[in-house]
Amino acid sequence: MRKVTTALVLSAGGMFAAWEAGVWKALARRFRPDLIVGASAGAWNGWAIAGGISASELAAEWLNGSLAQIRFFRPDPLHQKARDLCSRFQPALPFGLTVVETPRMGVRLVRGSEITWRHLAATASIPFLFPSVSIDGRRYVDGGLLGALPVWAAEEMGAARVIAVQCLTGLPFRVLRSILPSRGVSPGLQVTFVVPSQPLGSIREALFWSRTNTERWIALGERDGEEALSSITM
Repeated sequence: MRKVTTALVLSAGGMFAAWEAGVWKALARRFRPDLIVGASAGAWNGWAIAGGISASELAAEWLNGSLAQIRFFRPDPLHQKARDLCSRFQPALPFGLTVVETPRMGVRLVRGSEITWRHLAATASIPFLFPSVSIDGRRYVDGGLLGALPVWAAEEMGAARVIAVQCLTGLPFRVLRSILPSRGVSPGLQVTFVVPSQPLGSIREALFWSRTNTERWIALGERDGEEALSSITM
Protein backbone atom coordinates (compact mmCIF):
# COMPACT_ATOMS: atom_id res chain seq x y z
CA MET A 1 0.00 0.00 0.00
CA ARG A 2 1.36 3.41 -0.95
CA LYS A 3 2.44 5.58 1.97
CA VAL A 4 0.48 8.79 2.46
CA THR A 5 2.71 11.85 2.81
CA THR A 6 1.75 13.44 6.10
CA ALA A 7 2.64 16.97 7.17
CA LEU A 8 2.76 18.58 10.58
CA VAL A 9 1.57 22.19 10.29
CA LEU A 10 2.15 24.54 13.22
CA SER A 11 0.26 27.80 13.47
CA ALA A 12 1.34 31.29 14.37
CA GLY A 13 0.58 32.21 17.95
CA GLY A 14 3.19 34.33 19.69
CA MET A 15 3.77 33.01 23.19
CA PHE A 16 0.73 30.73 22.78
CA ALA A 17 3.02 28.58 20.60
CA ALA A 18 4.34 27.12 23.86
CA TRP A 19 1.11 25.11 23.78
CA GLU A 20 2.33 23.60 20.48
CA ALA A 21 5.46 22.41 22.28
CA GLY A 22 3.20 20.57 24.72
CA VAL A 23 1.22 19.03 21.87
CA TRP A 24 4.47 17.83 20.31
CA LYS A 25 5.51 16.20 23.60
CA ALA A 26 2.50 13.92 23.18
CA LEU A 27 2.54 13.46 19.41
CA ALA A 28 6.27 12.70 19.24
CA ARG A 29 5.76 9.49 21.19
CA ARG A 30 3.92 7.80 18.32
CA PHE A 31 3.89 10.10 15.30
CA ARG A 32 6.58 11.09 12.78
CA PRO A 33 5.69 13.58 10.04
CA ASP A 34 7.12 13.37 6.53
CA LEU A 35 7.41 17.16 6.33
CA ILE A 36 6.81 20.18 8.54
CA VAL A 37 5.43 23.65 7.80
CA GLY A 38 5.04 26.58 10.16
CA ALA A 39 4.17 30.25 10.37
CA SER A 40 5.61 32.78 12.80
CA ALA A 41 6.31 31.19 16.20
CA GLY A 42 5.01 27.92 14.77
CA ALA A 43 7.82 28.11 12.21
CA TRP A 44 10.33 28.40 15.04
CA ASN A 45 8.86 25.29 16.63
CA GLY A 46 8.80 23.47 13.31
CA TRP A 47 12.38 24.41 12.44
CA ALA A 48 13.63 22.97 15.71
CA ILE A 49 11.52 19.81 15.40
CA ALA A 50 12.70 19.25 11.83
CA GLY A 51 16.25 19.81 13.11
CA GLY A 52 15.97 16.99 15.61
CA ILE A 53 15.23 18.72 18.90
CA SER A 54 13.65 16.40 21.45
CA ALA A 55 10.16 17.15 22.72
CA SER A 56 11.44 17.87 26.22
CA GLU A 57 14.14 20.18 24.85
CA LEU A 58 11.56 22.09 22.82
CA ALA A 59 9.47 22.62 25.96
CA ALA A 60 12.60 23.81 27.74
CA GLU A 61 13.20 26.36 24.97
CA TRP A 62 9.84 27.95 25.81
CA LEU A 63 10.58 27.92 29.54
CA ASN A 64 13.84 29.79 28.96
CA GLY A 65 13.49 33.24 30.46
CA SER A 66 15.50 34.79 27.63
CA LEU A 67 12.24 34.95 25.64
CA ALA A 68 11.17 37.76 27.96
CA GLN A 69 13.76 39.93 26.20
CA ILE A 70 11.73 39.85 22.98
CA ARG A 71 9.82 43.13 23.18
CA PHE A 72 7.96 45.28 20.68
CA PHE A 73 9.90 47.83 18.66
CA ARG A 74 13.16 46.12 19.73
CA PRO A 75 14.10 43.79 16.89
CA ASP A 76 17.58 42.83 18.15
CA PRO A 77 16.49 40.10 20.64
CA LEU A 78 14.12 38.60 18.07
CA HIS A 79 16.83 38.62 15.41
CA GLN A 80 19.31 37.09 17.84
CA LYS A 81 16.87 34.27 18.61
CA ALA A 82 16.45 33.67 14.86
CA ARG A 83 20.24 33.51 14.42
CA ASP A 84 20.50 31.12 17.34
CA LEU A 85 17.85 28.78 15.92
CA CYS A 86 19.48 28.88 12.48
CA SER A 87 22.92 28.00 13.85
CA ARG A 88 21.74 25.24 16.19
CA PHE A 89 19.36 23.37 13.90
CA GLN A 90 19.28 22.26 10.29
CA PRO A 91 16.19 20.37 9.10
CA ALA A 92 16.65 16.65 8.55
CA LEU A 93 13.31 16.40 6.74
CA PRO A 94 11.47 18.75 4.36
CA PHE A 95 10.59 22.00 6.08
CA GLY A 96 8.88 25.18 4.93
CA LEU A 97 7.82 28.47 6.49
CA THR A 98 5.71 31.37 5.30
CA VAL A 99 6.49 35.07 5.12
CA VAL A 100 4.50 37.99 3.76
CA GLU A 101 6.12 40.45 1.37
CA THR A 102 5.34 44.11 1.94
CA PRO A 103 3.95 46.39 0.76
CA ARG A 104 2.32 44.22 -1.90
CA MET A 105 0.96 41.80 0.74
CA GLY A 106 1.89 38.58 -1.01
CA VAL A 107 2.41 35.41 0.98
CA ARG A 108 5.43 33.29 0.11
CA LEU A 109 6.49 29.76 1.00
CA VAL A 110 10.22 29.43 1.69
CA ARG A 111 11.65 25.94 2.04
CA GLY A 112 14.73 23.87 2.70
CA SER A 113 18.10 25.38 1.89
CA GLU A 114 16.51 28.71 0.92
CA ILE A 115 15.86 29.47 4.58
CA THR A 116 18.26 31.78 6.42
CA TRP A 117 18.11 33.36 9.85
CA ARG A 118 16.51 36.37 8.17
CA HIS A 119 13.56 34.24 7.06
CA LEU A 120 13.21 32.91 10.61
CA ALA A 121 13.22 36.51 11.86
CA ALA A 122 10.80 37.72 9.20
CA THR A 123 8.22 35.00 9.80
CA ALA A 124 7.92 36.17 13.42
CA SER A 125 8.02 39.93 12.76
CA ILE A 126 4.49 41.01 13.68
CA PRO A 127 3.54 44.05 11.57
CA PHE A 128 3.56 47.41 13.41
CA LEU A 129 5.28 45.79 16.41
CA PHE A 130 8.53 44.73 14.71
CA PRO A 131 10.14 46.15 11.58
CA SER A 132 10.04 44.20 8.35
CA VAL A 133 13.15 42.21 7.44
CA SER A 134 15.07 42.90 4.24
CA ILE A 135 15.93 39.79 2.21
CA ASP A 136 17.40 40.05 -1.29
CA GLY A 137 16.10 43.58 -1.77
CA ARG A 138 12.54 42.82 -0.62
CA ARG A 139 10.91 43.29 2.77
CA TYR A 140 9.01 40.62 4.68
CA VAL A 141 6.89 40.34 7.81
CA ASP A 142 5.06 37.73 9.86
CA GLY A 143 4.01 34.68 7.87
CA GLY A 144 0.85 34.37 9.96
CA LEU A 145 -0.53 37.69 8.72
CA LEU A 146 -2.23 36.12 5.70
CA GLY A 147 -2.94 32.70 7.14
CA ALA A 148 -1.93 31.73 10.65
CA LEU A 149 -2.22 28.03 9.77
CA PRO A 150 -0.55 27.50 6.35
CA VAL A 151 -2.12 24.18 5.42
CA TRP A 152 -1.93 25.23 1.76
CA ALA A 153 1.87 25.33 2.01
CA ALA A 154 1.99 21.73 3.21
CA GLU A 155 -0.12 20.67 0.24
CA GLU A 156 2.18 22.61 -2.09
CA MET A 157 5.11 20.65 -0.63
CA GLY A 158 3.41 17.37 -1.46
CA ALA A 159 1.33 16.47 1.60
CA ALA A 160 -1.85 14.45 1.12
CA ARG A 161 -2.60 14.46 4.84
CA VAL A 162 -2.10 17.23 7.40
CA ILE A 163 -2.00 17.29 11.17
CA ALA A 164 -2.83 20.94 11.77
CA VAL A 165 -1.90 22.27 15.21
CA GLN A 166 -3.81 25.54 15.66
CA CYS A 167 -3.38 27.60 18.82
CA LEU A 168 -5.17 30.76 17.63
CA THR A 169 -8.81 29.80 18.18
CA GLY A 170 -10.10 32.72 20.27
CA LEU A 171 -12.73 35.17 19.01
CA PRO A 172 -10.33 38.00 18.03
CA PHE A 173 -8.34 35.61 15.85
CA ARG A 174 -11.46 34.14 14.25
CA VAL A 175 -12.54 37.67 13.33
CA LEU A 176 -9.13 38.40 11.81
CA ARG A 177 -9.31 35.19 9.75
CA SER A 178 -12.67 36.29 8.37
CA ILE A 179 -11.22 39.66 7.31
CA LEU A 180 -7.75 38.83 6.04
CA PRO A 181 -7.46 36.64 2.94
CA SER A 182 -5.80 33.22 3.11
CA ARG A 183 -5.10 30.56 0.53
CA GLY A 184 -7.39 27.56 0.26
CA VAL A 185 -6.62 23.89 -0.25
CA SER A 186 -8.01 21.15 -2.48
CA PRO A 187 -11.10 19.25 -1.29
CA GLY A 188 -9.18 15.97 -1.27
CA LEU A 189 -6.63 17.05 1.32
CA GLN A 190 -7.11 15.19 4.62
CA VAL A 191 -6.81 17.60 7.54
CA THR A 192 -6.94 16.67 11.23
CA PHE A 193 -7.04 19.64 13.59
CA VAL A 194 -5.55 19.76 17.06
CA VAL A 195 -6.83 22.77 19.02
CA PRO A 196 -6.72 23.87 22.66
CA SER A 197 -9.41 22.31 24.83
CA GLN A 198 -9.40 25.43 27.02
CA PRO A 199 -8.89 29.12 26.24
CA LEU A 200 -5.19 29.98 26.27
CA GLY A 201 -5.66 33.56 27.37
CA SER A 202 -5.80 37.16 26.22
CA ILE A 203 -4.01 38.80 23.32
CA ARG A 204 -1.73 40.48 25.83
CA GLU A 205 -0.75 37.09 27.25
CA ALA A 206 0.10 35.94 23.74
CA LEU A 207 2.50 38.86 23.36
CA PHE A 208 4.48 38.78 26.62
CA TRP A 209 6.43 35.85 28.03
CA SER A 210 5.44 34.51 31.43
CA ARG A 211 6.85 31.36 32.98
CA THR A 212 3.57 30.61 34.77
CA ASN A 213 1.56 30.87 31.56
CA THR A 214 4.15 28.90 29.60
CA GLU A 215 4.08 26.02 32.08
CA ARG A 216 0.28 25.98 31.94
CA TRP A 217 0.19 26.02 28.13
CA ILE A 218 2.74 23.23 27.78
CA ALA A 219 0.83 21.03 30.23
CA LEU A 220 -2.47 21.72 28.44
CA GLY A 221 -0.87 21.07 25.06
CA GLU A 222 0.42 17.71 26.21
CA ARG A 223 -3.05 16.71 27.37
CA ASP A 224 -4.61 17.91 24.11
CA GLY A 225 -1.97 16.06 22.12
CA GLU A 226 -2.65 12.86 24.01
CA GLU A 227 -6.35 13.23 23.27
CA ALA A 228 -5.63 13.74 19.57
CA LEU A 229 -3.27 10.77 19.19
CA SER A 230 -5.99 8.19 18.63
CA SER A 231 -7.21 10.01 15.53
CA ILE A 232 -3.82 10.70 13.95
CA THR A 233 -1.58 7.74 14.74
CA MET A 234 -0.67 5.96 11.54
